[in-house]
Amino acid sequence: MVGFARSNTALPTQLALASKLPNKFAVCIPSSTENGFGTIFIGGGPYYMPPYPNDMSHSLITTPLITIPVSRPPVLTRSGGPSAEYFIGVKSIRVDGKLVPLNASLLAIDKNGIGGTTLSTVAPHPLLATSIYEAVINAFVKAAASRKMKRVKSVAPFGACFSSKTVLVSTNTGPPVLTIDLVLQSKTKYWRIYGANSMVKVGKDVLCLGFEDGGSNPITSIVLGGHLLENYLLEFDLASSKLRFSSSLLLKNTTCSQSRIF
Repeated sequence: MVGFARSNTALPTQLALASKLPNKFAVCIPSSTENGFGTIFIGGGPYYMPPYPNDMSHSLITTPLITIPVSRPPVLTRSGGPSAEYFIGVKSIRVDGKLVPLNASLLAIDKNGIGGTTLSTVAPHPLLATSIYEAVINAFVKAAASRKMKRVKSVAPFGACFSSKTVLVSTNTGPPVLTIDLVLQSKTKYWRIYGANSMVKVGKDVLCLGFEDGGSNPITSIVLGGHLLENYLLEFDLASSKLRFSSSLLLKNTTCSQSRIF
């Protein structure tokens, strides 16, 4: 087990200090259905993800990493100081390009460190506070109906499942379902989620929207779990407190499992 928390004792920070490299690292998490180990870059780019020929560091989207002044579970600092988690500022959510009506105050972080959006490889799937979860599910189901996607009985822990027979043949980015956008600082800066990261196959002919209900009063309103992070290149720049991330590598006909360690 290797620690990547936002702390001075984390492996990337220790390696950067020991080698006098910039205090940044990047991870690329492969899909659980692939044969590969993914990639870790210490000290920054360039980032080459074969067979895609270009350095991906020039096309990454940048958003601030938010510092929470209080330490909270599941990652607690010994001093009780700032949280060691990685938070980003999600301002709104869109399904199929349309804004999802939800309580925007839950997306903010209050003075006690409650709310907000964090990234986690511990949670297998995204966890959303109940009201956000229900709003996203309802928006997705409504839009899916217009695409003639047949809803079937839900399979726990997911709340919206569909017959894969009513979904067109899979594309490079997975099942061609509705895109989900996590809107960041502006309407033009967002994290787009395609079918490969939003849908989970739970049976021979059943696909479920891979979001889970995180409860009505969670400490964190949105936890972006592992399945959602697969096949995106994520650079954590701790010196400037910024997250830089790629679009889905599947759009470039490559994956994290095909990359190489440099």
